[in-house]
Amino acid sequence: MSILTWTYILVGLTFALYIGIAIWSRAGSTKDFYVAGGGVSPLANGLATAADWMSAASFISMAGLISFMGYDGSVFLMGWTGGYVLLALLLAPYLRKFGKFTVPDFIGDRYYSNTARTVAVICALFVSFTYVAGQMRGVGVVFSRFLEVDINTGVYIGMAIVFFYAVLGGMKGITYTQVAQYCVLIFAFMVPAIFISIQMTGNPIPQLGFGGSYDGMPILDKLDGLHRELGFAEYTNGSKSTVDVFFITAALMVGTAGLPHVIVRFFTTPKVSGARKSAGYALLFIAILYTTAPAVAVFARVNLIETVSNQPRTELPAWVDNWEETGLLSWEDKNGDGLVQYVADAEANEFKVDRDIMVLANPEIAGLPNWVVALVGAGGLAAALSTAAGLLLVISTSVSHDLLKKQIAPNISDKQELMWARIAAIIAVVVAGYFGINPPGFVASVVALAFGLAAASFFPAILLGIFTKKMNKEGAIAGMISGLAITMYYIARFKLHWIGDDATSTSADWWWGISPEGFGTIGMIVNFIVAFVVSRFTPETPQDVQDLVENIRIPSGAGEASAH
Repeated sequence: MSILTWTYILVGLTFALYIGIAIWSRAGSTKDFYVAGGGVSPLANGLATAADWMSAASFISMAGLISFMGYDGSVFLMGWTGGYVLLALLLAPYLRKFGKFTVPDFIGDRYYSNTARTVAVICALFVSFTYVAGQMRGVGVVFSRFLEVDINTGVYIGMAIVFFYAVLGGMKGITYTQVAQYCVLIFAFMVPAIFISIQMTGNPIPQLGFGGSYDGMPILDKLDGLHRELGFAEYTNGSKSTVDVFFITAALMVGTAGLPHVIVRFFTTPKVSGARKSAGYALLFIAILYTTAPAVAVFARVNLIETVSNQPRTELPAWVDNWEETGLLSWEDKNGDGLVQYVADAEANEFKVDRDIMVLANPEIAGLPNWVVALVGAGGLAAALSTAAGLLLVISTSVSHDLLKKQIAPNISDKQELMWARIAAIIAVVVAGYFGINPPGFVASVVALAFGLAAASFFPAILLGIFTKKMNKEGAIAGMISGLAITMYYIARFKLHWIGDDATSTSADWWWGISPEGFGTIGMIVNFIVAFVVSRFTPETPQDVQDLVENIRIPSGAGEASAH
């Protein structure tokens, strides 16, 4: 059967599964909608957290970026993996002990201020919309190739699917859908990786194949040699400065620990011990993909170069034509010799490849069966949609619970609050679709910006809220606003080019040599400094709040997550 036929079968089956789960587990109360009733088992929550965590950036874009960036791409692996460990060990159990639905809920109560709650809602919306833009872009990329539609149409289809199970099921529907999506995405990622590892190195374990031999030499040495021949920097040598690598890694790590859609997952377990166990399970499930991604990146890069470099365009395999139709791959015969000139020199290079297609195209490049190719497409959709749903839930709960129920209309009924949560989710789906059609960069790059915003806004407020009894509302509010503001300014100026006279600013213009993806670390430092300074010159935290903080840090027992 053709790739298109296999795609319709596999995507159709998985979508039917997701929708069926959403109908079966539809939310009947705000507690179901926000935290799945607080009764999710640690194993199921670990699977759901892993799916929530491994977005389109992890599945589609991370290996693609590593494939092109080489050593420099390791910042994504280090930052995202280390960040999850930081979140699981440092924050999750304490937030679960606090027993609220959302991060803005925690900040509003901990800092005894609706103003703090509102600032946290604004931060959550900025982070979530930036993050979800990357997911919808990923959905569009997958659909554009595997259903042979344009990217915009792909985004519309993705919007419809997410709308159905996120709006209907809330956290309850999303949780059990994500369990299924993890199984789909990890199977889809590992099957081609194992196939290609055997094909290239003779080793069925990709992580070991990564250090194996190809053409009689270590595969990394082979890739370095190919890069030298084509004028690219050696794959195993980085071009980024140590400073930028450090700041990007730090921003991704602490940004992880401030991501509201991941944190809320720990509110769905019955006990604090369940939150700890689910964090351990999730780390194991995440490690399967993250330790495989570098191998997939190397396999894809070697196969790509050997397939296209200096080959007659008329003799290239069908996958080149397939991806060229999507507009994500192009060839221009600049010297008129009919050969594909794939080189580092931008002026001479004739072959352009969007980094986001490498994982999706890898099975085709390696000549794997059509069902494997279609399976990867289904996995990419599972990764993108699972995270998009979690983000949309954060957006809807921030509006309905933290703004409406907690501040604007505290007397509305449970049923009315649930209705407004669904309305907010509908609006969020539409906005997410717009950003998916008009993204500011590659999937992983866009997601990295969301992590920077989370690092600059949420992380200091959460950390200080748990471990510093003296931090008051004035310090937390000033810190969040200043950290978010300076990071957004930097992104707007040097990534989006919305600010400043020079719309073509380069890395030479960056402050202290720090890229926009890493500037969230500076925003975090500014947040900490401002929070401490302001707290020293404003009234002390009330004693009852200090007692509350002391209680949070006792990791034994827990009440149910509560809306009150």
